[in-house]
Amino acid sequence: MHISKYFCNFARFLLIRVIMEPTLPTKTNFETLCQQRRSIRKYTSEPVSQQQLDYILRCALMSPSSKRTNPWEFFVQGSAKTIRDLAGCKTYGSQMFETAQAAIAVALDASLTDTWQADGAIAAEHILLAAEDCGLGACWCHIYQREGSEALAREVFGIPENLHILCVISLGHKDEERKPYDPEKLMYNKIHTI
Repeated sequence: MHISKYFCNFARFLLIRVIMEPTLPTKTNFETLCQQRRSIRKYTSEPVSQQQLDYILRCALMSPSSKRTNPWEFFVQGSAKTIRDLAGCKTYGSQMFETAQAAIAVALDASLTDTWQADGAIAAEHILLAAEDCGLGACWCHIYQREGSEALAREVFGIPENLHILCVISLGHKDEERKPYDPEKLMYNKIHTI
C-alpha cells in the first residue's frame, strides 16, 4: 500500500514536471520581471511558439477573480494577417497590431460578477508579465467602449455577443528596446503610510 502511494505521487510529480511545467527560460526575481516589463509596440516577423502561448495562457488561468467566479475567457489569434485588421480598431493606440505575431483578447461574462472589469485587468496583467517572462514583448490595447473597437475585435476573434471585450494584448518578439524602470525614479510619493 505504501509503495503504490509513493509510486502514484512520484508519477504525479513526473507528469507535472514533464508535461505541465514550461521549459522556457524564465526570470526568477519578480521585481526584475516588473522592472523589465514595458509596453512593446514593434515586433519582428519571428512567430510566437505554441509553447510560449501555452505558458502565457496557463499563467492567465491562474489569475485571481472575485469569489473565484473566473468570468474571463481568452481568445487567441495566431494569424498575423488577421491580426493586422486590429491596427485600425482605434484612431490611436492600436498600431502595435501591424507587426504583432499573436494576440489574446480578454473577454468577460458580466453576468457572473460585478467585478468583471477588475478580474479581467488582473488576468491581462498576468498575460503581460508572463509574456515578458518568456522573452516576448506585449502591449495592452483597451477595447471596451472605445470607438467601435469592440465590434472589430469581436469579428477578428469570433467572440460571442454575451461577452464584453476588455482588451486585446499584442504579442511578438521584440523589435524595439525600452529601458527597464529605474528604481531611483519611481514615484514613491504615491505611497502613503498611515
